Amino acid sequence: MLAKNLDQLTALDALFLTQEAADTPMHIGLLMFYSPPPSGREKVRFKDILRTFRERAALAPIFHHRLGSVPLGIDYPFWLDAENLDIEFHVRHIALPKPGDWRQLCIQVARLQARAIDRSRPLWEAYVIEGLDNVDFLPPGSFAILYKMHHAAVDGASALQAIHALHDESPRRRKNSRGEAYHPRANPGSLELLGRAYLNRLRSPARWWQAARDIAPIPGRLRQGFRERRLQSVKSRHSTRFNGAISPHRVIEGRFFDLDEVKSIRRRVGDVTINDILVTVVAGALRKYLESKDERPAFTPMAMIPVSYRNEDERDAGGNLVTAMSMAIHSEIEDPLARLAAVHEESLSSKGYTEAIGARTTQDLAQVIPPQLASLAMLRTGTRLMFSSGASAPVNTVITNVAGSQAPLYLCGAELVSCAGFGPIMDSMGLFHAIMSCNGVISIAINACRDMLPDPGFYAECIQASYEELRDAALGAA
Repeated sequence: MLAKNLDQLTALDALFLTQEAADTPMHIGLLMFYSPPPSGREKVRFKDILRTFRERAALAPIFHHRLGSVPLGIDYPFWLDAENLDIEFHVRHIALPKPGDWRQLCIQVARLQARAIDRSRPLWEAYVIEGLDNVDFLPPGSFAILYKMHHAAVDGASALQAIHALHDESPRRRKNSRGEAYHPRANPGSLELLGRAYLNRLRSPARWWQAARDIAPIPGRLRQGFRERRLQSVKSRHSTRFNGAISPHRVIEGRFFDLDEVKSIRRRVGDVTINDILVTVVAGALRKYLESKDERPAFTPMAMIPVSYRNEDERDAGGNLVTAMSMAIHSEIEDPLARLAAVHEESLSSKGYTEAIGARTTQDLAQVIPPQLASLAMLRTGTRLMFSSGASAPVNTVITNVAGSQAPLYLCGAELVSCAGFGPIMDSMGLFHAIMSCNGVISIAINACRDMLPDPGFYAECIQASYEELRDAALGAA
């Protein structure tokens, strides 16, 4: 008899495993900054952080699930409980050398981001980083934690949800009231996994039927969108320096902004979203950077925008519940307010395409692909064929937006003051922008191929300048 409640990777989850290579680690990075507890309170010790991870590892599957492969690769892997969960392997403790400034932190985090996660264990790591005394936006005694989580196990929203399980809502440390101590379940053997794979194959005809039902109404919805002028024509595609084969080397950078000020910009300029504003800032930064290389685009670059379709019932679910839309970001427009207006219109159109196609349709279609075919890493092969043919890349960068908690959160009494995110890059997409917010601070951070972007500090200056130009134009507008 088959054991109950055994979670399985979806086709999209498994894609992040099959596309991973030595030069292409497929994990999400979340860099969280903590101010020290107020004077008079006990200093946060590394052993306190270890204890928190031990006590709360049961609260989020990412912390205790490992991959369980089906024999012969005839189905997607299952999530099994780690029998000997070694928290001290996963949580590491390092310190920056003096002077301990922002540049040193970025270099260290980039090195950590470039290293793949050990697949024989639960797919996460955490690095407690001290010695940040010369990071100018942090008070003395602050520390950071870089959380690395494999994209096969989490998307941006579920990664943040897992990390929040480690935190308290007040400086006073709560007991493990939302879960029990971790006790691994007995894992199924190879025969049981084969039995589950067999049952999944029996369900394949139903999946094909569901996929056909999802696809059938799409052309009609698209035609209606064009008639109602909600959808715009697809833009031509061109490559930039960030489209090509990536190296194993990484750079990271970021800038932080006051969320209330961003909201003031939104109120002043009218019917736009915060995401429209930040995408416009990224588009301006990309313009400035390419212009400095004598590569200013005469065309509109295209961005891939991941979109979550996670509902409230799926808030605590792991895995990837996302689709993606392709959107023109209009870096060719110099005026920041005109660029914002164009980005807003493109966003509405791209959302219309997503609604017409159906947010879950891509996931449903992927599920009917046989696992053996998916394991051939078709995406990497196709990308390299594209390079050899001289074809233009479908998108030039990725821009994702993940909203964190705006209420204060605490880890062992230390307050979470800001955060930054880093998504995986791959061949043809060598620049990834992550927009994250928490506790009244919003960040734009990048992960990039070092060969494509050798001067990340300058790119961060481009982000800052682009933001200030848009802010000044908006808040100075009548």
